[in-house]
Amino acid sequence: MIVDGTGSEPVAGDVAIKDGYIAAVGDVEGEATEVIEANGFMVTPGFVDIHTHLDAQMGWDPDMTPVSWHGVTTALIGNCGMTFAPCRPEHQELLAGMMETVEDIPKEAILGGLAWDWEQYGEYLDSIERLGTAVNVAGMVGHAAVRYYVMGDRSFADDATADEVEEMKNIVEKSIEDGAWGFSTNRFEPHRAPDGRSIPGTFAKKEELEEIAGVVGPKDGLMQAVGADFEILDAVAEKSRVLFSYGTQPEQGAGERSARALDKLAEGRDVTAISHVRGSGYVFGMQSNLPIQGPTWKKLSQMDLTERLEAINDEETAAKLVSEGKGQNATQIPLERVYYLGSGDTPAYTNEVNLKEQSEAAGEHWVETFLRLSRESEGRGLFNFRMFSSSLEEQAGLFSSKHLYPGLGDAGAHVSQIMDAGWSSFMLSYWHRERGYYSMGQVIERMTSGPAKVIDLKDRGVLKEGMRADVNVFDANVVEELQPELVHDFPGGAPRYIQRSRGFKATIVNGIVSVRDGDLTGDRAGKVLRHSA
Repeated sequence: MIVDGTGSEPVAGDVAIKDGYIAAVGDVEGEATEVIEANGFMVTPGFVDIHTHLDAQMGWDPDMTPVSWHGVTTALIGNCGMTFAPCRPEHQELLAGMMETVEDIPKEAILGGLAWDWEQYGEYLDSIERLGTAVNVAGMVGHAAVRYYVMGDRSFADDATADEVEEMKNIVEKSIEDGAWGFSTNRFEPHRAPDGRSIPGTFAKKEELEEIAGVVGPKDGLMQAVGADFEILDAVAEKSRVLFSYGTQPEQGAGERSARALDKLAEGRDVTAISHVRGSGYVFGMQSNLPIQGPTWKKLSQMDLTERLEAINDEETAAKLVSEGKGQNATQIPLERVYYLGSGDTPAYTNEVNLKEQSEAAGEHWVETFLRLSRESEGRGLFNFRMFSSSLEEQAGLFSSKHLYPGLGDAGAHVSQIMDAGWSSFMLSYWHRERGYYSMGQVIERMTSGPAKVIDLKDRGVLKEGMRADVNVFDANVVEELQPELVHDFPGGAPRYIQRSRGFKATIVNGIVSVRDGDLTGDRAGKVLRHSA
């Protein structure tokens, strides 16, 4: 069943691929080098992920997991104002340190895992190209790097002079000419450098951003503004295409109100928002983080999983952990927004019984429940603090805006704190199959041609003759995310969550099978996609 990505519903037929392009769609005759038998499967364009932070991870994981396990064939990097270029050699450690404190990517892994053989943005793209990746990569140039390159230490808090703004504009313009698809800035004050200061660009004047938008727009580039208020968004949208992150509050009707506000902002302009597909914020458990205070908890956090399991199965130690957990301010996490993901093959993302309610129903203190579930699951059980987008009902209201794309998987960032990279599989399993919010044609458009248009990719996102052959083949009745797990496969053994999928028969990138029956083939046919400014 072919779902072409335009929003059209599935139709029966064949797809032929030759030399990395779609050669025919519909009734296809003749011999093929390889035939993928797709009876009973959906054949769709590859998914386009427009919010990732795989900028660093590509250096040591060119397979770009987990997104490559979930049908993503093109990833946009350089989000949230954070990039590694432009960068003077003496500033490498600082940019790596900022990426660590903002995006939870270990600095030593960044410094040791990347080539650092560039200074300007175009040279950075050249370096990625030499790596070879399993997924196509499109990039934006980040405000933090550009501002620090021009202003040095003054970039954190000082206003830029007219000459400095002019230099930033020139760098951004040259970056787009060399292949960047746009410029990203970040107004989220809690995103801080290692010394505690908010990253460069956080407090930049509106006029600085308007000036930069004035060079991005004429190049048909994308202006991403994370954490920006509507005044900033309104100003830059007059001069450039705009992308920003958007969320909802759990109050009834908040989603629809947010959708109406977005539609009003977008009237007559090219404005797009992106939001989570489910509650996100902080995943913890015995195999990973332990956000509970106390001397015994501190000792426990310094143990590996085997030692932790021995400790919580020891009656005396468990009693101390419970006692400390009952203390005032034992945790800063609001328990009414914490949900158990279970210990089965698949995570219970739609569980609506929070940890507080679960413990009360069992006649336990919540710490006792946490420890009991950890013992029963042999430490595999994880808990999800829904800091953002905690209500699926309100997200449904937000999704009613045609200017809103579900996604915001943040792959490559917050690697030991969240796992949202499987967003595309959740779109298929929950928003299409379980809930029926999107038809098959609609859900595929939301993940393919829609986000491709946001970036301005003209040769991907639709299955038609002459387009690049980025293709997914999956079982719509089966596809879903599997349980997240913590592994230590980053350089130096640093931890990160990964998440596999089920239901994908094949993912094809530029005409080459990249994933077969859920496993990577080792053939990395991804390309660095450059904006032809």
